[in-house]
Amino acid sequence: MDLGIDLGTATTVVSDVRRGIVYDEPSVLILRPGGGRRQRILAVGREAAELVGRGPARFAAVRPLHDGVVTDLETARLYLRAVLARAGRRAWTPTRAVIGVPADATSLEVRVLLEAAEEAGIRPVTALDDAVAGAVGCGLDPLERRVHLVIDVGGGSAAAVAFCYGGVLAQRTSKVGGVDMTGAVARYLREEHQLQVGELEAERVKTSPTAEGGPLVVHGRDGATGHPRLVTVQPAEVATAVRPVVDEIVRALGGCLDDLPPQALADVLAEGVLVFGGGALIQGLPQQLESALGLPVKLAEQPLTCVAEGAARALRNRPLLAAYGRN
Repeated sequence: MDLGIDLGTATTVVSDVRRGIVYDEPSVLILRPGGGRRQRILAVGREAAELVGRGPARFAAVRPLHDGVVTDLETARLYLRAVLARAGRRAWTPTRAVIGVPADATSLEVRVLLEAAEEAGIRPVTALDDAVAGAVGCGLDPLERRVHLVIDVGGGSAAAVAFCYGGVLAQRTSKVGGVDMTGAVARYLREEHQLQVGELEAERVKTSPTAEGGPLVVHGRDGATGHPRLVTVQPAEVATAVRPVVDEIVRALGGCLDDLPPQALADVLAEGVLVFGGGALIQGLPQQLESALGLPVKLAEQPLTCVAEGAARALRNRPLLAAYGRN
């Protein structure tokens, strides 16, 4: 199997070179109590996410990545094996892959991730910056003699990266992303509506299509009585809840333009900025980025899957991996 893997803090996406997207589920697993190699996965992906806040206390819900990097090698190995099995890989099937990593991941963090992938049965495996992989997935060529500027807003972090002819010209990162927006929604509901909600409900409120039109009914627990209660939330309230996080992302990434030479700015002005990642779907984010940068900002056609798709395409582009690959 030839795979492109986007191991996100919130979601994992796997793209097969021949079959397309074969796995797209939350980056969550439920572990049986125990330590070290005695741990066993009881549920993974969507099944595990549905148990968050619902399952017995003796079962631990774990996110194997934080800010896009591995937090525990053994857990990451177990998780990758489970994901590969769900993606249709047989234990004896030779598998090679390109895995997306955050733009600001250190050499040690990349090495830990690659080690976990190798122990899960992926050989050879190469790391590629999420921003570059996403650009490839959107049809851009990072090897051409033209500057491209892309913004990747993931679950745990966000990055603005400018690249040209096989090299990164400038990059800025922010350590907040979609997960922080989910937390901001839960905090807003608690403070403004005295309603306590779980992670899944806050995520639903943040991403619900209803937020673009009419009001949204939210389920939770009354902060005073502890009884179940419903409240109606207006679209403008969702935007208000996530605005501090969005503002922080915009401030952190806006400086990327200051690091570019004038000729590079001419390319970016002519082409615009491409934005992708789950956080890019938050209402008003592209418009705020456009206002802050003073440049046209375009949302990718497939913002949730383009990193995995680009990583899969990169497998068959040796010059690209030679220029941007990280090992």
